Amino acid sequence: MTMNPLFGLRVAQVLLVEDNDNDVELTRLGFQRAKFAVDLHHVGNGEECMKFLRKQGEHADAPTPDLILLDLNMPRMDGREVLEEIGRDPYLNHLAVVVLTSSDADRDVMMLYKLRCSSYIVKPVDFESFSSAIQSLANYWFTLVVLPPRARSQRAG
Repeated sequence: MTMNPLFGLRVAQVLLVEDNDNDVELTRLGFQRAKFAVDLHHVGNGEECMKFLRKQGEHADAPTPDLILLDLNMPRMDGREVLEEIGRDPYLNHLAVVVLTSSDADRDVMMLYKLRCSSYIVKPVDFESFSSAIQSLANYWFTLVVLPPRARSQRAG
């Protein structure tokens, strides 16, 4: 695995919020192909995402993610609601959130940027394109972007 240049020796923490098992596996494979040192965590809905971020229940020892990959259409609490909740929480509102969804609707794109998503990516439909998109995402977020240090984002929930 390639170490992330801006991260030094530490492994990047990524939280994938996704209810589709196939997309979870494609994302894992994409990060493996990117050859970055990434610790990929997964939750299947927005409620679990908020518990993970707030370190509640079974997520009490969860790391603060360097990057959140957020699907829009999920049961119980969708991606829009998650982004609104993150934006209202002063302990979480600095986190980088990339919307990774199948929707290319202009209204969704506009709404999510208004809710302060960091990027909006439409999921490619074939494996090679999906894998390439994840590799590009990893390269951008873990070599070019300076993310907030974890020490500032730690909080017991």
